[in-house]
Amino acid sequence: MTTVLGNLNPQRLWQLFEEICQVPRPSKKEEKILAYLINFANEHQLAYKQDKVGNLIIKKEATKDYEDRASIVLQSHVDMVCEKNEGVEFDFDNDPIQPEIVDGWVKAKGTTLGADNGIGVAAQLAILEAKDIEHGPLECLFTVDEETGLTGAFNLEKGFVESRILLNLDSEDDGELFIGCAGGIDTMITLPYEKVYAEADHLPFKISVTGLKGGHSGDDINKGRGNAIKILNRILWNAEKMFELRIAEIKGGNLHNAIAREAFATISVPRRHEKSLKDLCQTLAGEIKNAVKIHEPGLKIDLTETLMPDTLMDYDTQHKLLNALYACPHGVMSMSPEIPGLVETSSNLASV
Repeated sequence: MTTVLGNLNPQRLWQLFEEICQVPRPSKKEEKILAYLINFANEHQLAYKQDKVGNLIIKKEATKDYEDRASIVLQSHVDMVCEKNEGVEFDFDNDPIQPEIVDGWVKAKGTTLGADNGIGVAAQLAILEAKDIEHGPLECLFTVDEETGLTGAFNLEKGFVESRILLNLDSEDDGELFIGCAGGIDTMITLPYEKVYAEADHLPFKISVTGLKGGHSGDDINKGRGNAIKILNRILWNAEKMFELRIAEIKGGNLHNAIAREAFATISVPRRHEKSLKDLCQTLAGEIKNAVKIHEPGLKIDLTETLMPDTLMDYDTQHKLLNALYACPHGVMSMSPEIPGLVETSSNLASV
């Protein structure tokens, strides 16, 4: 394997992470990464066990003179958020993640990287194979399906973990320990609609919002990043009010815990409003880009001609949808009154 990250330090940690990037591991489809971990345990002659939902523990005995220390379990999850940019051909069930180094950061080409929580898995493996780290008894717990419901953690069998002290490695900050936990609620809203035929005098267009950073709604919600759905909806909401805009398709975002970084809509407007629509999009694009230029320098808003869709969404439902998206909160709702800089409540408009 050609290494991209092997010269980073700690060297063995990054080598293992790059190996993990080669193993597909979508949520609920963790068979390949679990097989990789079991093979690792066998190669290093380490005991392991697995429960009925797939959670895996690999054990390592204490080093000499540390046998009386308390046993500790290190925990990470093996699945990853699977998102790709529009136009990128990628099969998360079979293709390896392609890491690259951009401006000093490890990223992936056109997809999510999977450092959440692949870097935690790599840290556990580095400790399991190390010969120069003194430690008490260790259990390394690898849980499944964290990103879509924590089902691995929720279904841990009683007695599966023997240690009384657990260190969770699913964090974003070096050199810090967190004591606490966040909760969340998912809300899904459905608006049934009728399909109607496109108007004869209408012209079709596609509006694209791309180039945003996205991020994890649990960690990046307070960093001023743009939400592609909110940006797209601002344009659609104004154009509907001014130009009799009709929607054929709208989509944006993906997973419930990811900030939407791309959104698209296929629309039509009466031919007489073509120039006015283009002028409005150009004006709003300038205003929005200027508003988010510090945090989102890569934002792109494009209006392009496309093929006329066969059907449109009925107007009443379209109007309700655009108003609902406009009113739906996104971002920080309140900060902690006791801990400076701590987000207490937030909301993420994740997908449409």
